Amino acid sequence: MSGHSKWSTIKRKKGKLDAQRGKIFTRCIREIIIAAREGGGDSSANSRLRTAITTAKAANMPSANIERAIKKGTGELPGATYEENTYEGYGTSGVAIYVEVLTDNKNRTTAEIRHVFSKYGGNLGENGCVGWLFDPKGVVTVSQDAVSEDRLLEVVLEAGAEDVNSDSDDAFEIYSPIPDLESISKALGDAGIQVLSSEASRVPQTMVMLEEEDAVKLMRLLDALEDHDDVQKVYSNFDVSPETMEKLKGR
Repeated sequence: MSGHSKWSTIKRKKGKLDAQRGKIFTRCIREIIIAAREGGGDSSANSRLRTAITTAKAANMPSANIERAIKKGTGELPGATYEENTYEGYGTSGVAIYVEVLTDNKNRTTAEIRHVFSKYGGNLGENGCVGWLFDPKGVVTVSQDAVSEDRLLEVVLEAGAEDVNSDSDDAFEIYSPIPDLESISKALGDAGIQVLSSEASRVPQTMVMLEEEDAVKLMRLLDALEDHDDVQKVYSNFDVSPETMEKLKGR
């Protein structure tokens, strides 16, 4: 399972994750709100809310922000009403793209997402055209400077991890069933290993290898989608060689 790592690695290397910290908080808050709205504010009885809280804590969101988001979801505090939607389509060389959004205006968001796909050389498809290519997984990221791979395996396999990917040169990615995200993050914390991120994700089953110029075109599309205010997460199934990866870090 190495499909989650390429785009994540490129973003880490370009410093994009730090630059998006404020947007990461906004995405976490929206996910907590909708999880609490649908399943109630008791995280012990709401698995989606537990996962959302785990993700927010991994992003270092203050507990007060988490509590306010829960209360907005349950109606104890006023807040916007968000609707979930997904978009599926294709980028350069037929790369599959799957987009998750939370929006308060579905018609507006659909038109804007369609425009982004068209502007950056992609094609928005019908629902179901690529979703089957992506398996729901929990993904926990840990810096390779924080722990050896042997020690990491020892900690996370007992907590429910299915696999550990070490293809990246800066981070380990731990894959698990989504319900096991919380136990894996807790096990890492108990072992003194800092978690960089912990999230419910989608991992592609197959990959499309891209050369540098096609990868650059695709990254522009992915960047534009991620910059959209209503977009929660963007997944794709592109891959690049180690040599191309090095070239992309500086672009």
